[in-house]
Amino acid sequence: MAEDRPLQVSFDNLDRSAACAPGETVFHAARCAGIRIVGACGGRGVCGTCMVRLRSGEIETSEQALPLQTSTPGAAHPDGQWVRACQVRPRGDCTVEVAPRSLARVVRAEVEGEGGWDFQPSLAVHDVDLVEPTLEQAGADADRVLQALRPSGVTRMDLSALRALPVLLREQQWRLRAVCHGAVVIGFLPHGRRALGLAVDLGTTNCAGYLLDLETGTGLNGIGMENPQASYGADLVSRMNYAMGSEARRDELRAAAVTAVNELARTLCEAAGALVEDIFEVAVAGNTAMHHLLLGLPVRQLGRAPHVPAVCRSLEEQARDLGLNCAGGAVVHLLPNVGGYVGGDHVAAMLATEERWRDATAVVMDIGTNTEISLVHAGEIRTVSCPSGPALEGGHISCGMRAAEGAIERVAFANGVLEVKTIADAEAVGLCGSGVLDALAALRQAGVLDRRGRMGLDPALVRERGDHREAQIAPGVWLSQTDVRAVQLAKAAIRAGIDMLLREAGLEESAIERVVIAGAFGAYLSVASAIAVGLLPDLPPERFEQVGNAAGLGVRMVLASRALRARSRLLAARCRYIELGTLPGFQKTFLARIGFN
Repeated sequence: MAEDRPLQVSFDNLDRSAACAPGETVFHAARCAGIRIVGACGGRGVCGTCMVRLRSGEIETSEQALPLQTSTPGAAHPDGQWVRACQVRPRGDCTVEVAPRSLARVVRAEVEGEGGWDFQPSLAVHDVDLVEPTLEQAGADADRVLQALRPSGVTRMDLSALRALPVLLREQQWRLRAVCHGAVVIGFLPHGRRALGLAVDLGTTNCAGYLLDLETGTGLNGIGMENPQASYGADLVSRMNYAMGSEARRDELRAAAVTAVNELARTLCEAAGALVEDIFEVAVAGNTAMHHLLLGLPVRQLGRAPHVPAVCRSLEEQARDLGLNCAGGAVVHLLPNVGGYVGGDHVAAMLATEERWRDATAVVMDIGTNTEISLVHAGEIRTVSCPSGPALEGGHISCGMRAAEGAIERVAFANGVLEVKTIADAEAVGLCGSGVLDALAALRQAGVLDRRGRMGLDPALVRERGDHREAQIAPGVWLSQTDVRAVQLAKAAIRAGIDMLLREAGLEESAIERVVIAGAFGAYLSVASAIAVGLLPDLPPERFEQVGNAAGLGVRMVLASRALRARSRLLAARCRYIELGTLPGFQKTFLARIGFN
């Protein structure tokens, strides 16, 4: 390159641009600029989801950049083909188009849920009325406030509250509201404003936030968003491997997690006509990796066997220490982890669904990028984490995508053809998680896939491209043999986890009285399709309950109630974590579950 200067990459269907250093990939430049391009593998060049198409200029391609070898590696201008953004480097200023799957608007936030728990807030709000000081009675502002609050057991004041007190006290004509955490004043509010709390389900793929009135326990609103860490990889291992590279990389991932929480807070407060400074308490639930990345804890020991967390007990930290945009003295409660990759999100789901499994032999599972499963039997809770990966949520699938407009969510085989339904009835763009399972079940029913998962050459549905086969699910949406294998590995990991839990408890599948399926993916999957492909045990339909985002409900319960917060700690302590890889026969069981029913 003639001059060592940043190049400009324009994204013509986003009206955005990014600076690209010499030798840097289009994908990395977009990530640094905050421009979303789906990259399930985090830019390692193994998934083929970060597709872009050159509109003008020149880019350097490689063999790995081309998903199908239909062009010559090294070509400077690949004639409008879709190429992998993580494997192409600009030769000069250029313009690219981002594939539709990266642009589809998310329409499922999974923020619904039940309420009705006992409200026992950990914060107290006291109205304080003072007399304007005079020359004869000119006591210090903080001393006079603490004197007024002494009957409530309040004895100290957070520095951030002290800094805000003199100006606010005079602006409000000596009447204000003191927000207290135990014996400490953590902040003040103008008279008439209410203290708010934020509950966050920090998921690997999606995050959900909920705003609560901490004086009444009323839920004000909720919203979901994609986790900004997604561009570092759809799965936890990709993100942790990136974080292990350097402290700066770990800080990048921590900043992305903080961005998610702050964006949820900002959006929810704007919708409620409130300020983020009105948030005085935050509760966060996430799997162990997300928990560690948010806190900036080392993850090397977690990412390598025997997968030891830095901490499992619940934590209470200052929001300002984490970089969260809240009241200056706001506190953050992080739910306890169980062990390995089983974190506070599973504890929250167990808390929210306890009435459903307490008196039964039950399986409680949250199917996702990292699937947590608990078996409840005879007063014991055995818990495992299954490395299911993102395939069941559309990640690492060549035509996979998030649950957004144009995603195929239902597939059925009827009258010799595949029938599909898309989210929002939009033109089909790709397959989301529920559509992936349905597609495999439909292809099995059509005789396209055999029991081992091999794809036959059906002239009506299948074509050969290069050295592999693809089945057409809808115009422009093709599911490859490689995609089928990815789903088989994911569902085998989950089913083997269930098998091993049953074996440890000395039970047969028929002993399961209830299967509680939590999470965004679990809310929309077809139980019949999941049974057909061998993901779930073949039990009567009435034994299955799909409960939606139970982790989101559980973290709200913890925010609203001291008693339920204590209950979450007891549940975490009851869960006996089992490392699947240490169980005799796990590999044999896993291999036996790769095939279809």
